[in-house]
Amino acid sequence: MAKSGLYTGVDIGTNTIKVLVAEYVSGEMNIIGVGNAKSDGLKNGIIVDIEKVAQALRKAVNAAEERAGITIDRINVSIPANSLEMEPCQGMVPIVSDTKEITDNDVIQVVQNALMRGIVPEREIIAVETKEFTVDGFTGISDPRGMFGVRLEIRGVVYTGPKTLVHNVRKVVERAGLLVDNIVIAPLAMAQYVLTEGEREFGTIMVDLGAGQTTVSIVKEQSLRFTHTSPEGGDYVTKDISTVLNTSVSAAEDLKVNYGEASTERASQDEYFLVDVVGKEEPEQITEYYLSQIIEARMTQVFNRVRQDLEHGHTSETPGGLILVGGTAAMPGVVDLATKILGINARLFVPGEMGLRNPAFAQVISVVNYIGNRSDIDILVSQAFSGDYAYTTTGETYVAPVPTITPQATTVADVENDFYVEPQARPVVAQKASEPEEEKEGLVDRAKNFFGNLFD
Repeated sequence: MAKSGLYTGVDIGTNTIKVLVAEYVSGEMNIIGVGNAKSDGLKNGIIVDIEKVAQALRKAVNAAEERAGITIDRINVSIPANSLEMEPCQGMVPIVSDTKEITDNDVIQVVQNALMRGIVPEREIIAVETKEFTVDGFTGISDPRGMFGVRLEIRGVVYTGPKTLVHNVRKVVERAGLLVDNIVIAPLAMAQYVLTEGEREFGTIMVDLGAGQTTVSIVKEQSLRFTHTSPEGGDYVTKDISTVLNTSVSAAEDLKVNYGEASTERASQDEYFLVDVVGKEEPEQITEYYLSQIIEARMTQVFNRVRQDLEHGHTSETPGGLILVGGTAAMPGVVDLATKILGINARLFVPGEMGLRNPAFAQVISVVNYIGNRSDIDILVSQAFSGDYAYTTTGETYVAPVPTITPQATTVADVENDFYVEPQARPVVAQKASEPEEEKEGLVDRAKNFFGNLFD
């Protein structure tokens, strides 16, 4: 169950940056503030101008602050699945305390042990997902703390992404005068929010149709099994309309939003609307069917790419079918076209939150939902690979560096240069083991002499 408190979520999209503020009360999420700003400085979902994106983010945060009546200084931001890699990890540590009771320190150490496998310099760990803990051979444990044992093991999945992508997201947040609380992988968060427990268990395909890119994800047995991102989305539809009809991009976007139909089988050949054509004084009449032909051609190409991704992801058993999210998915006819091309039962996911009932808000809501519902053990595992944890070892205490924010404060970039080197265990001195025995024998001898003198 989610803890009580305020949580923020940010979706840096190609067309729009969305900021959400939610308050959890007794596990219930109540949205108290939303901010939107038109994106600038992104191309196909990737940051290409840090300063422009930072300015847009600041506008969206300001709007959310005004509606929520709070000041936001730290945010949880989603990151796309571009070049995301998933690798299994496992580790083991002995329990060395006298009580043999597993503590937070032991969990931290076993996670760090599992991550000792080297990561190439150009990649960075974004998340670690725990599958299970094992204590003395007993498997399937979700939280081992407080248990008795002599050996603790972990099995999980480590997610890594391009260091450039992660750095740019942090830099944008920093330039906007904020700090990153957590970076959340978008498909991981959306799987928890969009899909039911049964859909996550038995297998479901999730397709996020954004403005700048399309992300295909396969979730099965409660885990993200496959994800791939293609640099093609709703913006390509707008550009096609602009090119074919010889109209401005803004006019093409209005046509897509107000008259767009992705399936020609549903479009009318009798309904007309006017289009301002470049170089002509009078607007031209265009049928809904003709506009639909333009849209369907591009969306067919998008879904053909999705089909190729699904072939790579081995989707032989996904009884949950296909669920569409994202702003482009809201266009009429998209679900029908997806079902026709992919041969899979497709349906549209619409958030149930009041005022946000649009697939475009699924990602930003999922970020808040993901962070708000993390368990204590999830937070501890996250701290283990981020280094944001203070724990004790035999005779030594490590305190992780904590960023301090002031008007001329240390920035996130400065904190990134701090590295933690685990203290090495001190060598055992063999001679010390005999010292207590020698001292004990000396006391016995003196006692014998003392009592012997009494009876002499």
